[in-house]
Amino acid sequence: MDWIEPAQGYKYVEDEVVVSAQYQAEKLTACGIDSSIFGDFVDPSFFIGLAIHAGINSGISAEGNINMLQSIRQHRPVRVDEVLTVNGEIEAVTQVPRGRTIDTMVSFTDQHGSVVITANRRSLKPDADKSGRGAGERPPLVIEDVSCLELGQQYQLTPQGVCGYSMEGNSIHYEVEAAQLAGFRAPLIGGGMGVHYLLAELWKRQNGKPVTTLSMDVYFRRPIFWDEQVTVGFQQEERLTAMALLKPGGKVGTELALHELS
Repeated sequence: MDWIEPAQGYKYVEDEVVVSAQYQAEKLTACGIDSSIFGDFVDPSFFIGLAIHAGINSGISAEGNINMLQSIRQHRPVRVDEVLTVNGEIEAVTQVPRGRTIDTMVSFTDQHGSVVITANRRSLKPDADKSGRGAGERPPLVIEDVSCLELGQQYQLTPQGVCGYSMEGNSIHYEVEAAQLAGFRAPLIGGGMGVHYLLAELWKRQNGKPVTTLSMDVYFRRPIFWDEQVTVGFQQEERLTAMALLKPGGKVGTELALHELS
């Protein structure tokens, strides 16, 4: 396939997507998550990967790209097997010491034309020589004191599970050689896979109550490798304000700022 260089204003090809009940069950099982937690609705984490693949299907390569920031807005729950229309646009391409950051906006609309999910993303596309360091201004921490977190479920990642979850398009998530060429000791989980663990624990805390609206920003702070153990942490003030996926030693791999939950 002849890939297109990312450019501000480039619009994705409109397409239809669906998360089937079987697909959700297969992918969550690969993660070690019970898909029944979400009932008849789609785990919003899936729209991270679907947004990336909307770009791939429109000619924008994801190979070697690294997630930096992902925003998800759920305006209403999406049912499994519901057909949605996906549209996207590259909003900005910014040169940084290590390469380029790509800001994209992707929206998913239902058959009535209503937007049900928006998935905005910033990713790093490293230069081939990888001689530069830094990817622009680092967003402030969401969780400043990890020791104050309430700890929840632990998950043991395995190469088999990560490969079972990973979709084609970015081999650093499923090929040792590709990951090492990119400067990592081993394949790392995709950003969306890590968010599944956070939202599964969030849904458990709902005690069966469906999540109607959701607004969150996810920051990918450190790579999480396919053989690590991760722990979900909760930051509870007057309400639940943030979550984290912690690596061994308590270092934050992924953190989630929760703006709205109803």
